[in-house]
Amino acid sequence: MANEAGHDQDLYKKRIPIFPRSVKGKFRSLKWSILFLAYGVYFLLPWLRWEREVGPQQAILFDIEGRRFYIFDLVVYAQDIFWLAGFLIIAAWLLFFVTGLAGRVFCGYFCFQTLWTDVFMLLERLIQGERPARIRLFKSDWDANKVFKIGLTHISWIGVAFLTGLSFTLYWGDAPELVSQMVTGDAPFPAYATTLFLTLSTYVMAGLAREQVCTYMCPYARFQSAMFDRDTLIVAYDESRGEGRKGRQKLTKALKDIDVRHEQGYGDCIDCGYCVQVCPTGIDIRDGLQYQCITCALCIDACNEIMDSVGYPRGLIRYTSDKVLQGEKTRIFKLKNIGYVVAILATSIALVWSVATRDVLELAVNQIRQPLAQTLADGRVQNSYELKISNKGTHTTRYRITTEGIDFGELDLANFDEVSIAPEKNLRVMARIRANPATVEQSKTLFHFVVTPLNQTELKPVEHEAWFYIPQKQLEK
Repeated sequence: MANEAGHDQDLYKKRIPIFPRSVKGKFRSLKWSILFLAYGVYFLLPWLRWEREVGPQQAILFDIEGRRFYIFDLVVYAQDIFWLAGFLIIAAWLLFFVTGLAGRVFCGYFCFQTLWTDVFMLLERLIQGERPARIRLFKSDWDANKVFKIGLTHISWIGVAFLTGLSFTLYWGDAPELVSQMVTGDAPFPAYATTLFLTLSTYVMAGLAREQVCTYMCPYARFQSAMFDRDTLIVAYDESRGEGRKGRQKLTKALKDIDVRHEQGYGDCIDCGYCVQVCPTGIDIRDGLQYQCITCALCIDACNEIMDSVGYPRGLIRYTSDKVLQGEKTRIFKLKNIGYVVAILATSIALVWSVATRDVLELAVNQIRQPLAQTLADGRVQNSYELKISNKGTHTTRYRITTEGIDFGELDLANFDEVSIAPEKNLRVMARIRANPATVEQSKTLFHFVVTPLNQTELKPVEHEAWFYIPQKQLEK
């Protein structure tokens, strides 16, 4: 495409490969700790067994066919989907709060893209060598050594990607049985499709695209600035200290002493480029706050390591705020942050209360309306109802069915008033109520069906309202 001046202009910029250098420090150690914890939970949790009286013996299992999720001792049914909404609201509030307080720490330490990319870059470094060796390999001609190292790198990536896809699939079925079925070719097609899709997407995102996912694909990088303010903690370069009056200057024998550097107007930055070399997105933090920065703080570790080696004070690059850099004081307890905390606590309390107080027994009543009221041979009027009783507990329970608020009516449950329901099962019961019109004063009467657990006294009875109808013409007789 040509612009007005007649020069060619590319609409797509080809990716420039980034070869991050390894670094040691407290933030790198923290990232490894979080990574090992996250990988341990993600890959091992499907294999954790959990004893239940009924249902799968797996701690975490999402049973789509049975329309219920098993999360340790909690069973989430389809009608409990509002819990997911509550959880997502809490996650959103928490993200806004953390971003306004400490910038993109989620991206730098907890995001799946960051965690998996870290592992992929570790495998690349173990196979191909440190940054200079990887750069030389990239620029070299294709020979047996390059084919072997590049091929082995991609094979290791595909292996991790496959384990990622397989582990996700195991959350949706009994892990040992599903793995056996996949090996023998007997697994359902969605299991193979899900594993393949996540294998390919993980390989592409963490191995090939890497920082482009954070820079171009993730919307968080674009709208995060709306949650930033001058009090937000960010990874920042102290320009006034690093530049001095004359800017950065490389370390020389004459400029090694920090006092001499200051006297001659130079800052503490020796322009070693280490902070740029360790950055996974390839930016120079010395250029100021940039949307590509994921706040991983590896540049802080790199700079502190260099400062230690030359005997200068740490903190040239550090977690700080724009206010501190301008000589002001950071305000954490602001109305916005307090509001986020209140919203998080309120939503969390409501969600926990809802889960803790949910009914193990559920009752639904559906009145049969064709006909709504039926006149029997003896002159009595009959209304019919369908009761659906659901046992959402983990034990077989006996229930007694009664009515309240309709003393003039006779309840007919086909010669029984007690039912037994297995765990995670439901039972439909036909109930009929008959009444003599002479004993009724109005055409419709509100009453309640009551279902009372008999062998589990800790469970409370459940009520559900219903109406009893009598034709007006029969009341007038």
